[in-house]
Amino acid sequence: MSESFELAICKPGRKLIVSLKEIDLTKASDNLIVIFVVEESLGLAGGRAAGYGSRKVGKIILFSSIQGIYSKVLEIDDEQMISKFEIPYSAVTMDIHMADGSSIVVQGIIDPQMIQSYTHLIEDLSQRHFYFSESPKR
Repeated sequence: MSESFELAICKPGRKLIVSLKEIDLTKASDNLIVIFVVEESLGLAGGRAAGYGSRKVGKIILFSSIQGIYSKVLEIDDEQMISKFEIPYSAVTMDIHMADGSSIVVQGIIDPQMIQSYTHLIEDLSQRHFYFSESPKR
């Protein structure tokens, strides 16, 4: 069985998340979420002072939510495929509302335009079409 969305975001390690809308697992809404799993090199400290250390995305995990049912769409670990995605280095702290009512804080952004830029890549790789009836709320 595929990894659950909650498990994917709660696993230890640095992640950058881009979503179409706010992530609220207590609501039955449509969403598309891209998780960039970051591999950190030795010497990397938060802001990478003086450019020391580096960040490399080692994996991308994509989830879709239709009426609040989250499913894993795709997992990419091929460097060449990963390089086709714009990495959201401008991510800030973002709350995710968990199904049990608690919240967790992650690095991420709600960016419908960035998600739109990923859509054709995701559709080509997954052989699935994504259509969301609700317009994104900012």
